[in-house]
Amino acid sequence: MRFSRRRFLQWATAVGTVAATGKKAAAAEKEFHGYPDSTAVLHDTTLCVGCRSCEAACNAVNGLPPPERPFDDKSVLDERRRTTDKAYTVVNRYPGRDAGRSGPSAAPAIFRKNQCNHCLEPACASACFVRAFRKTPEGAVLYDPSVCVGCRYCMVACPFNIPAYEYHRVLDPRVVKCNLCYPRIKEGKLPGCVEACPMEALTFGKRQDVIRIARERIRKHPDRYVDHIYGEKEVGGTSWLYLASVPFRQLDLREDVQMRPAPEFTAGALGAVPIVIGVWPVLLTGLYAMNQWKERAHVQEQKQAVAQAMTQARAEAETRLKEAAKKAAAEKQKAVDQAVKKALEDAAKTKG
Repeated sequence: MRFSRRRFLQWATAVGTVAATGKKAAAAEKEFHGYPDSTAVLHDTTLCVGCRSCEAACNAVNGLPPPERPFDDKSVLDERRRTTDKAYTVVNRYPGRDAGRSGPSAAPAIFRKNQCNHCLEPACASACFVRAFRKTPEGAVLYDPSVCVGCRYCMVACPFNIPAYEYHRVLDPRVVKCNLCYPRIKEGKLPGCVEACPMEALTFGKRQDVIRIARERIRKHPDRYVDHIYGEKEVGGTSWLYLASVPFRQLDLREDVQMRPAPEFTAGALGAVPIVIGVWPVLLTGLYAMNQWKERAHVQEQKQAVAQAMTQARAEAETRLKEAAKKAAAEKQKAVDQAVKKALEDAAKTKG
């Protein structure tokens, strides 16, 4: 990670102060219970056909590279995929309600879109002691790479295994995930995936309104849906909600998660290790100082080496110049002597 010296020392001092006073980690000091007017997306898996239009839209909006296999290649649905640093959302296929039955009566496959669920009280934010994550009033959970120290506690804390890490970026790797198209929402637009869905399997709006829409669908079609909105209460609630015709565990959605917000668990865990967190600034400050010293020493060594090489080259050039001048003088004198000798010989012949 690249830091300015001032930013690094400010961060180290702040965290060291927390440890010294015995307080809990910064992200665990206050409990947060979500924003009442935040937005949300409802994913009705009974309407999704696995077209992957949402994946293509996500890549386009976020400027991600094209996948190895094009978006119209449905063979990728044979694999169970997770989000990566190059794919913030993926669609997976699951067996239908009557998976063991064949023929016309067999239920079609079920498709579920997987991305950050944007928890109302995010575990990633509570686990991050430098506050690189924050929940916005609009519903999105955002990440600030400028303060991230690369500890990846957020990846461990996430109950849905969503955040990915840019391991290929050696100097400035980031934690990456869906941001709910926050810039588009701020402009009054729909998230890219919602806008691109041809089957209207994704519904965007105020979270309370989206929940009412989901409940109404369950009421009207009790034979189609499981009587539960996944994400309404799980881990304290999320801004991404699901409806399904099969138990949610069959769609790789955890049913063993607590209904209590994740920070109630991670805050206690972080508060129990202030000494460990306090040691980090000391260690990292030492490493930073050592690296700075090594860089200065390396620069000084380079300067000395260059100066020494120039001095040696100058001395060698002067020696060669003197030798060349001496040789030229000797050759000139030899030529003069030969000319005089020849002149004398010619004069002697003339007299004779």
